[in-house]
Amino acid sequence: MLDDALMCSPSLEDAIDRDPLQVPPSMRLSTVMERMNQPRPQDRRATVALVVEEGELLGIFTTRDIVRLTASGEDLSPLSVQEVMIHPVKTLALDDFSDIFAALFLFRRYRIRHLPIVDAHQKLVGVISQTSLRKILRPANLLKMQRVADVMTRSVINAPSDASVLELAQLMAKHRVSCVVIVNQDAERRLPVGIVTEGDIAKFQTRQADLSMLKAEQAMSHPLFVLSPEDSLWHAHQEMSKRGVRRLVVSWNWGLGLGIVTQTSMLRVFDPMEMYSVIATLQQTIKQLEDEKANRWSQPPTN
Repeated sequence: MLDDALMCSPSLEDAIDRDPLQVPPSMRLSTVMERMNQPRPQDRRATVALVVEEGELLGIFTTRDIVRLTASGEDLSPLSVQEVMIHPVKTLALDDFSDIFAALFLFRRYRIRHLPIVDAHQKLVGVISQTSLRKILRPANLLKMQRVADVMTRSVINAPSDASVLELAQLMAKHRVSCVVIVNQDAERRLPVGIVTEGDIAKFQTRQADLSMLKAEQAMSHPLFVLSPEDSLWHAHQEMSKRGVRRLVVSWNWGLGLGIVTQTSMLRVFDPMEMYSVIATLQQTIKQLEDEKANRWSQPPTN
């Protein structure tokens, strides 16, 4: 059945990182950022640090928080992670993680990207993220049926290549976005040439670089892989996985149009109502094709 093929249950266990970065509340913030910047399994850097003491989850600190603090211009060197962590923390009980839509609902409602999982005694089990969820949500047919244009964000925060990295951090904090697209712009077109992300801000902050003097062109990731709005979400998913990134730039009409597709927007595809809507549309299309085929067979042959 079509519904079974698209709605098959993913392995939720595979979405839980049971060995997340954990730090004590007294640890200096500079040390926490250094540990977040160190490669972990699969050569990925941590985007979250969980503040834990005697097994109790006290707070959470993410790359988004690094950008927020960087944008404020505050001197971070004397701070401990306890002074800047987010608390109380939104969590999900392991027993309630039987339905992936419960996690997706919490991500959307609280605009978060990491969700610690706790046991019946409120002890930390692990953490799930948008990245880990996207890895287990792979109904290829559903992704192939929708285009990048269906979920991309058209309000893209962009900046010229001579903008400072501090200005980029301030833009991210102001607009609550995870990246800034770097463009070369003339009277009409914005040609995307690179991208600077939260992770880049965190990396240079850890190196104690002077972000007010560091230019976007020195910090950006390039050359830039660019999607078309007509590309399928399956193609976008494959490119994200192959390149190990969480977002891709979209451009069309020779730079007149600019968009971005992120893991957050990709996860909208798996909203229950969206899934049922797409399935219903596909089933209607199949029925139409079957009716047309039946009508052709029922008509008398022509000489």
